[in-house]
Amino acid sequence: MTVRMGISTPVVLDIPGRSAAWEGTAGIEEIARIAEAGDRLGFDHLTCSEHVALAEHSTSTMLKGGRGTRYWDPLATLSYVAARTRRIRLCTSVIVLGYHHPLALAKRYGTLDRISGGRVVLGVGVGTAREEFELLGASFTDRGRRADESIAALRAAFGRRTPEFEGEYFSFGDLVVDPHGVQEQLPIWVGGVSDAALRRATRLGDGWIPAAVSASGLRERLAECQPAAAHFDVVVGTAQELDPIAVPERAEEVIGELGAAGATIVQPRLRHGSLTEYLEQLDALSRLTCFQAA
Repeated sequence: MTVRMGISTPVVLDIPGRSAAWEGTAGIEEIARIAEAGDRLGFDHLTCSEHVALAEHSTSTMLKGGRGTRYWDPLATLSYVAARTRRIRLCTSVIVLGYHHPLALAKRYGTLDRISGGRVVLGVGVGTAREEFELLGASFTDRGRRADESIAALRAAFGRRTPEFEGEYFSFGDLVVDPHGVQEQLPIWVGGVSDAALRRATRLGDGWIPAAVSASGLRERLAECQPAAAHFDVVVGTAQELDPIAVPERAEEVIGELGAAGATIVQPRLRHGSLTEYLEQLDALSRLTCFQAA
């Protein structure tokens, strides 16, 4: 079995215990070189996540468990990457819907979509960092309902010059958005491991990003749902580091099992200690028999 593969971009965030030491001093040129390699090798997409500001020593239980504090801004980062690549898709994984008006997202990422020739994938999430919501003046308690409506409003606005929408939280019409996205059917992937996130993804999205799950766990979760979208992506990371250079057969096994369980795209976590080694691992990954070039 072959599956498409995405790149969970190094450098753009710092996960305690997972990020390699070299990432701490790396910059946009290293990110661009990774993007160029992924573009050349046939990877489906690369990612960039979002947080505005996080407490270094949080008292919130929702912030425990290794979130980290370094998050490159996805719009700025992906815009630079767009200029250095030609075909790899540009995925937010994820932006927090509650921090943005959907029309602002449609304009900003619509402009990126136009710049990149229609390569934007909007990965979205409800958000869990109460402290960050409060810092930004965003509503936390009803964030789920707001997120649902935000997705609907994004559907109505993205790729349209004169969008219209009427909802409980967001309403707009009789206006012009120019420039706007190239894609009228923007791929929206919903992130999260909760039952609510999976329901939201299958009801409103074009894909689900549950992060790293086992093949058996993925199979069980997917058996619970029936996606509304005609084409629905399941984008899964690997819980363990893979080393396709030294142990290609293990990488084949793990990725193949996820594909058989229902993953349409796998974002492997790769063993690496330098930019050079990471690029070599991408090359080795692209040579596996399970690799499906996008």
